[in-house]
Amino acid sequence: MSVGEGAALGGPAAGAATKAAAAQPTAATDLPPTKFELLKAASGHLKEPLATELENDKPFFTDGAVQILKFHGSYQQDNRDNRQKGREKDWQMMLRLRSPAGRIPVPLYLAMDDLSNNLGNGTLRVTTRQAFQMHGIAKADLREVIGTIVRALGSTLAACGDINRNVMAPAAPFEKGGYPAARRLADQIADLLSPEAAEGSYLDLWVEGDHSYRFKPDKPVREARERQHEGALYSGDPTEPLYGGTYLPRKFKVAVTVPGDNSVDLLTQDIGLVVFTDPSGRLRGCNVYVGGGMGRTHNKDETFARTADPLGYVAADHVLDLVQAIAALQRDHGDRQVRRHARMKYLIHDRGIAWFKQELKRYFPHPLRGLQNEPTPRLADYLGWHRQSANLWFVGLPLLCGRLEGERKQGLRRLVETFQLEVRLTPNQDLLLCNIGTPQRSSVRAALAELGFLAPEAPDLLARHAIACPALPTCGLAVTESERILPDVLQRLDALLQRLEIEKPVLVRMTGCPNGCARPYMAEIGLVGSGVEQYQLWLGGTPNLTRLASPFLERMPLAQLESTLEPLLRSWKAAGGRRSFGEHVAQLGDAAVREALAAC
Repeated sequence: MSVGEGAALGGPAAGAATKAAAAQPTAATDLPPTKFELLKAASGHLKEPLATELENDKPFFTDGAVQILKFHGSYQQDNRDNRQKGREKDWQMMLRLRSPAGRIPVPLYLAMDDLSNNLGNGTLRVTTRQAFQMHGIAKADLREVIGTIVRALGSTLAACGDINRNVMAPAAPFEKGGYPAARRLADQIADLLSPEAAEGSYLDLWVEGDHSYRFKPDKPVREARERQHEGALYSGDPTEPLYGGTYLPRKFKVAVTVPGDNSVDLLTQDIGLVVFTDPSGRLRGCNVYVGGGMGRTHNKDETFARTADPLGYVAADHVLDLVQAIAALQRDHGDRQVRRHARMKYLIHDRGIAWFKQELKRYFPHPLRGLQNEPTPRLADYLGWHRQSANLWFVGLPLLCGRLEGERKQGLRRLVETFQLEVRLTPNQDLLLCNIGTPQRSSVRAALAELGFLAPEAPDLLARHAIACPALPTCGLAVTESERILPDVLQRLDALLQRLEIEKPVLVRMTGCPNGCARPYMAEIGLVGSGVEQYQLWLGGTPNLTRLASPFLERMPLAQLESTLEPLLRSWKAAGGRRSFGEHVAQLGDAAVREALAAC
């Protein structure tokens, strides 16, 4: 983001564990801790009641164990397609990987493929945070699944829960510019913000206490982690120095990128970092943005989507210290009383970025300078063939909604296994096959063509950047469909554009509830589930993901999609189509847009 763009985007819509928790501030108030905070404090660093319930033969976990399970990367779900009155719910577990920058090494990919076939529902799904999700796991199989992943040198720790989530970075394996530095920094931050005591609990539960599988941070990270025991950074818990016994008030998201590459949806993150490097590729420093987030609740005006504020530029030597300082500030001041108000975006909105910068000085003693200039960002997707290095190539494959199944899944497994191709996952739910030698290109290209990837560089215009959340039937928060119907929605929109003779793309995102997992509030057309086959309509985001969209309709029946959008699309065409659709909507203004929608 440029300095000006970033500045304009802040604001809304635009035992021992128990003692440590008691000493830790709860939203900087004297209010007693909530039931959820007490649960985390009494868990023994995220072990109980999960450990006890893993030993029973029930097909489900109770609510307390479910909440702790999230920190281990898993959600308990009920397949609503299989519900029958008077019968037990179809309990199953969803499991999510921790994979910084979307990197999936060959052994881990093969393990995930086998596990999904043998102990899951046969599919893998690329998430919007560059990880694999596996669905349909029985509770009785969960230990085997997670244990296998760990032994394949993967992890699910902190893929969910009130803790730092998977760290995003450009998936492209370019060995030029700032890309290697961005990937390296993403790995470092993932290790820096990984919990210490909870990692032990994780390994105790899933691999019989084999701590040889602990994360092995590099020297700068180890040194930064030692400083977590100092000053305001210190939680008061010597075994969990950064997080303390109650961890963070809510989830925490970080992304790293290079100037001009907004593949990571930078402004939607709690912390967004743009790396600057010297000509040799060595990190010089980062522009830092804080306070983004997408989650909201229908009919709760106190909840909203928000883009991040610019914080400043930090020198390379202090980047890691700044990241853990921001996390510690949120630990101490985030709202622990009201969970829907617990994200850092609300803290910054309520108290202001000036207060945040001043309070940050207690945690971070080093200087912050003004932002470095950045080129205009773009939504990079890396589809098609690209040179990775002198003798290596990678190919980006479009996966609408990120779902891998059937023959395509089998074929990709053969390619990965035969040619030992590393996999990288993108925030756009696509997949990159990497480390393809020049002599292998023709064989890989032919195999991909047989799988239907005839021209991976040129998918349908609308499908190219469209993403959706899983929604029904497994997500417990979904109020309507998303992933399963997105292809049909795109076909309908494409037919409408063809009828109107419009040949420009429009960025479409869809979710089955307002929590915003597919980041619909940044789209040119955002469809947010608000009832059965009804969606809140958001319009006016930008193709490069630098501006929030605005809500215009609360409950648009999906059957009225074409008739609702046609007047605005006609207006766009009449204006010459020089601007993007989102820019056109913004130029029209809210009053004119509402008038056009009322006339449909």
